[in-house]
Amino acid sequence: MVELIPHGVYLLDGKTVAEKAEMTPDQARENTIAYQILRAHDVSGAGDKLRIRFDAMVSHDITYVGIIQTARASGLEKFPLPYAMTNCHNSLCAVGGTINEDDHVFGLSAAKKYGGIYVPANQAVIHQYAREALAACGNMILGSDSHTRYGSLGNMGVGEGGGELVKQLLKNTWDINAPEVVLVWLEGKPKHGIGPHDVAISLVKATFESGFVKNKVLEFAGPGVKHLPIDFRNGIDVMTTETTCLSSIWVTDDEVKNYFEMHGRPEAYKELKPGKVAYYDSMIRIDLDTQESMIALPYHPSNAVTIHELQANPEKVLKAIEEDTKKRFGDKVHPDLLSKVRNGKVYADQGIIAGCSGGTYDNLSEAATILKGKSIGNDYFTMSAYPQSTPVYLATTRNHIAEELLEAGVVIKPAFCGPCFGAGDVPSNNGLSIRHTTRNFPNREGSKPGQGQISLVALMDARSIAATAANGGVITAATDIEYDDKHKPYSFDGRIYEKRVYNGFGKADLSQELRYGPNIKDWPVMYPMQENMLVELAAVIHDPVTTTDELIPSGETSSYRSNPLKLSEFALSRRVPEYVGRSKRIQADDLARREGKVTPEMAAALKAVGASAADTSFGSCVFANKPGDGSAREQAASCQKVLGGDANICYEYATKRYRSNCINWGIVPFTIGADTPFDYEVGDYVFVPGIRKAILNGAEEIDAQVVTKSGSVKPIHLFFRNLTADERQILADGCLMNYYKNRK
Repeated sequence: MVELIPHGVYLLDGKTVAEKAEMTPDQARENTIAYQILRAHDVSGAGDKLRIRFDAMVSHDITYVGIIQTARASGLEKFPLPYAMTNCHNSLCAVGGTINEDDHVFGLSAAKKYGGIYVPANQAVIHQYAREALAACGNMILGSDSHTRYGSLGNMGVGEGGGELVKQLLKNTWDINAPEVVLVWLEGKPKHGIGPHDVAISLVKATFESGFVKNKVLEFAGPGVKHLPIDFRNGIDVMTTETTCLSSIWVTDDEVKNYFEMHGRPEAYKELKPGKVAYYDSMIRIDLDTQESMIALPYHPSNAVTIHELQANPEKVLKAIEEDTKKRFGDKVHPDLLSKVRNGKVYADQGIIAGCSGGTYDNLSEAATILKGKSIGNDYFTMSAYPQSTPVYLATTRNHIAEELLEAGVVIKPAFCGPCFGAGDVPSNNGLSIRHTTRNFPNREGSKPGQGQISLVALMDARSIAATAANGGVITAATDIEYDDKHKPYSFDGRIYEKRVYNGFGKADLSQELRYGPNIKDWPVMYPMQENMLVELAAVIHDPVTTTDELIPSGETSSYRSNPLKLSEFALSRRVPEYVGRSKRIQADDLARREGKVTPEMAAALKAVGASAADTSFGSCVFANKPGDGSAREQAASCQKVLGGDANICYEYATKRYRSNCINWGIVPFTIGADTPFDYEVGDYVFVPGIRKAILNGAEEIDAQVVTKSGSVKPIHLFFRNLTADERQILADGCLMNYYKNRK
């Protein structure tokens, strides 16, 4: 289904893949769609270092309060570009009393004051609103959500932490090295019953583990594109985030043109295609003809098999997941997936179709067709569907789709991202949920292993979820059933947006007062870097990958995102529960040091390396093999900083966005060589002499020392490569806010 070609290729006239051409790779790379767009947004001119300004931005109610608070502290005057704030993550308002709705009121007041766009709760999930109202061919959108992807509409989307959005609000740039571009060549036509999640899961399975497309741009082209409706393309495109690519872009055609015309924005369309000779650094060939119905098993979208493979040998597959669960969580939980196998078939307990990937009109339309005249039953299996926006919801009611789903027993709920990150439809203990959502990371469904709870999520396409529901909960491939979708095509009606969305771009009114709730707090004081750095290891994690959901859990904790001190209490709580207490003790020791009171342990460590407490900071540090996969949420780094974190050490960062978050919060993103053993323990110290001078003078590596708990001193070599001059100053100043304050 998916073939990886690891060498460079040329695309001639957009039709023929060739190994050679008369242009050099560097010349022909400029003819890709990706580089046509990147160069148009690069304010630095042609070169290997890009400084990008975006056309629009989007945030949701987990992130926009922190972004605006940071920007205000850094000198924000008004929003210089369209900035949409949607309310699709904390819209349940079920945790913490008034605090979620207080955030929403703050968001509306900020839109009025600074000239923003405010989308009320349950009107649309963030990425659907961006598709409907902001995307345009040839444009770029920056979002504080990792699934910011609109390439299928000809608009490059990038998901980053809040610090990068703050830079845009202050008229600065997003700085990256010129990326490689990967050609994703689509051939054939999907068979009946295949949906976008099937293709997306296969793509993630083929690319994630090897890092084949990490920090690269995926460019979709080929004869198979014309066979994919817009919702199908959007469904694949939004999942490219799970490959760890930087962004995505597709060729555009009449399907895209019709999309913008239907949404009342015909001017947003233009034809995008590669130049006559375009060079790609590698290639992925996807044969849509041979695509099978897929299931991504816990705990990652790349852990995938075909549904037929699962049902052919269910005990072996599920036993492996049980063993993996025990390795991750130990004796605190008791997974029992084998109980899901009855009469040789795997049964699910719950089906969910939701969010930016699942709640599309086409997905709901086909699901309703499959379930028409049937029932999900009155046993343990349950099912919910979330249309991704009010216009989509309205169309499902007008065209009898909602009616057919409701008649089958499906519960329909308004636009909400909760099922994707553990804030809605949390399964029962040991429940197996099948979901057309973006992620199935550990705990992301909302369970709490530390309290003995475990439930599990598998990703499937909406069509196969509906087929499963119609088959009594037996996991079923939609390709195995007969159905004929005769619902009317989607027609967009934007009148509800006209009535409910506040569109204040270009209408800033600085006389408006921001409205604060008691949970909305300012950032605490963050200190600049001192000449030397001493850090104590507060967490040592040897898992192959550490996700941002483990660094700062999603779900109910999201309600505290506007209160940095309160939120930091949850840092690593589901992976290393002792981390917060350790970090607080380290932070208290540093505050005492600043008052001239050095603890005996710190004094001994400083003596062992011949350093002085006067010019040596003391902070906490996290080691992980490969941290930061998943969400763009900056809180994965800011919580470490709020708790006194000064550095992270790893072999590599899973994503650029997490590394950028660390930098913007003044956490030095150290790495070590791939062949360097890290056999140090919690409580060991790492001393980095002359770090401030090294950072500011452009060094990229430094010799440091580890002081173990036994008192022995061992050398360690640390790297901090690929930092821009601004990023070096941000680290020296202690964080992005300090950087801007120092330049007022």
